[in-house]
Amino acid sequence: MGLFNWMWHRNEEAAAPPASDEVREAVARIVKLHPQLRLVEEYEAHLTRAASVSFEYVDRLVEALPPAREASAAAWSSDACIHAFFTAPDDVAQALSRSTDVRHFFDECPDAGEVFAVLGMAMTERRVLGAKQEGVDVRSDVMRTTVSFGDYQVRVCGLTEALLRREIVRRVLDQLALEGLSHVEADAARRDALQQERALLKARMQLLERGGVGMSHMVGSGAVPDLAERAKIQLEMDENERSLASLGLKTDALQRELDVICEVLSDPASHLDVMTKRVRLNAMNIVLEDNDPAQGQQIEFRLARFPAGLPAAPGDWRAFALVRFARADLLPPASLRDETRHLVI
Repeated sequence: MGLFNWMWHRNEEAAAPPASDEVREAVARIVKLHPQLRLVEEYEAHLTRAASVSFEYVDRLVEALPPAREASAAAWSSDACIHAFFTAPDDVAQALSRSTDVRHFFDECPDAGEVFAVLGMAMTERRVLGAKQEGVDVRSDVMRTTVSFGDYQVRVCGLTEALLRREIVRRVLDQLALEGLSHVEADAARRDALQQERALLKARMQLLERGGVGMSHMVGSGAVPDLAERAKIQLEMDENERSLASLGLKTDALQRELDVICEVLSDPASHLDVMTKRVRLNAMNIVLEDNDPAQGQQIEFRLARFPAGLPAAPGDWRAFALVRFARADLLPPASLRDETRHLVI
């Protein structure tokens, strides 16, 4: 009976755990990107366990995001965040209308009165000289911090806020999988480089040895190869072998590739940076200290250093917020061209 119990539990461990539809879909997309993973034993169970960790982590982050804000000229006057994000009320519709994804969404959903989207922005903090009231006096030479936003990008859209949040989770899972695949490609490139280096080192050693033998034959002396140079090359060859050994046998490459992908998916926090930013700003987007008596509004938004639908170069922090934008506020293409022409002039 003990043997049967052991076999039963072993099979339970090998089987994939129950997974959500989102996790199963994520695993299917990973395998589609790297079909050779199917050759690894129990690949689906391993990927499902790792993807489940990422899904739970990302789902919690997305669930904690504030509700979508109305992105409109009217909201610019009533919503402190929208006021901070855009310089003027007309800038809201212009920024959202320039998004090809927003326009495509409305084209594909003719009955939709609004779109829910992720608004990504570059945030810039500057130190400038400004005025500050200190008691009854006003000083004009005080260093102040200003916050500004720009480079507006909208590339993730949804018919409802719930669908938008699901789409964000899906895209982040895909990005984590691509991160794992990029590590796989880096290992493969490193193996190729090390193998080429090993061939060159062996060739150098052979040339050095042949050069010594040829010289002794030519001059009739007992000359020997440069021992110091040989020792240096041997050290490089030993280091090369250790580096190749750390990558494992080439015959086990697929198993290692699966392990690398699962390692990334099992530790999403190491590959995804999201933080909450809270600042108190006045109407000119000047940061107010806690003890500053000037009137201001507390705003809160998220910063991400991982492209959860937010276009950015690797390592760049981007501000982002969930917004809803009405079809009625969508500017016609002609208006956008006129605005662009005005800016150029």
